[in-house]
Amino acid sequence: MFRFHKPLDTVTLFHKSGSPASVRAATLLKQVSANATATSTEDQASDHSPQSHPKRHRQEFELNITEEPPTADQLKTILEYIGKSKISSVIQGASTENEALKRFRENTENFKRPVIVDWNNGKAIAGDRESEILKLLEEVNDKE
Repeated sequence: MFRFHKPLDTVTLFHKSGSPASVRAATLLKQVSANATATSTEDQASDHSPQSHPKRHRQEFELNITEEPPTADQLKTILEYIGKSKISSVIQGASTENEALKRFRENTENFKRPVIVDWNNGKAIAGDRESEILKLLEEVNDKE
């Protein structure tokens, strides 16, 4: 019998290597990604946290880290995911979607990094707040 596997969710970090906040976000995302894909080791053999707290365990995901700015279409999607009240956390000096797109077209450096996007689940956050990043990555299990 054939079994079709669901493709992995894609999570993208729009990264700036010179930014301490972005480096912290990248490190955390790499750790969560590694933990999601790790097989049980001797040290983990007695760790039953995924079984006893299944919603705290993130399913495997594909992590993309890029220093390139998003495309205009990606930015529109990110702004939709982030919400109108948080547009200024993604585009410097913008408070509306149109203003954000205009400022982005003028200079892609107006795009503030780090921004983390879970494309498959329609979520995005700006910044390196560990609790928000973990919440974004764990919310997937609430739907399953």
